[in-house]
Amino acid sequence: MAMDDPKTLVSTDWLEAHLKDPDLRILDGSWFLPTMNRDARAGYDAAHIPGARFFDIDEIADSRSELPHMAPPVEKFVSRMRAMGVGDGHQVVVYDQMGVFSAPRVWWTFRLMGKMDIAVLDGGLPKWIAEGRETEDLPPMVRDRHITVQRQAGLVKDVTQVAHASKLRDHEIIDARAHGRFIGVDPEPRPGLRQGHIPGSKNVPWMDLLTPENTMKSPDELRALFTAAGVDLTKPAICTCGSGVNAAMLTLALEIIGHRDHALYDGAWAEWGMFNDLRVATGEA
Repeated sequence: MAMDDPKTLVSTDWLEAHLKDPDLRILDGSWFLPTMNRDARAGYDAAHIPGARFFDIDEIADSRSELPHMAPPVEKFVSRMRAMGVGDGHQVVVYDQMGVFSAPRVWWTFRLMGKMDIAVLDGGLPKWIAEGRETEDLPPMVRDRHITVQRQAGLVKDVTQVAHASKLRDHEIIDARAHGRFIGVDPEPRPGLRQGHIPGSKNVPWMDLLTPENTMKSPDELRALFTAAGVDLTKPAICTCGSGVNAAMLTLALEIIGHRDHALYDGAWAEWGMFNDLRVATGEA
């Protein structure tokens, strides 16, 4: 069990102890793959941790891009957070309805905007409910709050930068997709994409980061996972996945083990798998 760290990961015990803190803000950052046939907003409306606001990953995104839920422009992030009453001086905790699945994407988005006081709830809503803790179905009272952001450009990579890293092998490109998709034998959930992986990338499937209880594994176990996958932890890392959500689980895991030099490839396989002029590798890394 990782120690409670309000900048990375906190336990349900920690959250319950701080639930009444005036400067705590809780976000439900649930998002589901199209194949899961679940409605994140309906789940939030039915039951959420007291005071939680709903962070819509698909809406708080760059609507100018044809790629799914790309990181939002600064102005859009600021306006949405102000309207949600989330701002300067707040400690934010984000959870999701799966356990740990999409919440790290919200955590990463805040960090991209220079907001470091955010943690993922370990085990998420399922653990909270399983422990008999309180939920509600009413929206919280929201007061507008000023928020100052400073975008951290180094935390995100575009396709040109990733292609460069793939060619030079000066970064570790780590792919969070399931192994069958990585080696190119299982189909992609999004139509029209090629199968395989970015040449030179390593595979650490997001499911492997979790215990059977859907909590994050210990720092030692996480470090061992990366090492076993052939990841050189002395190199800067670029994390990728299908559409940029599960890649954030890798960035969270790297942060937990003290590997600070990491970025996320936001276009991910939804972009790389689409363009025939980008090389694709199949088989084992």
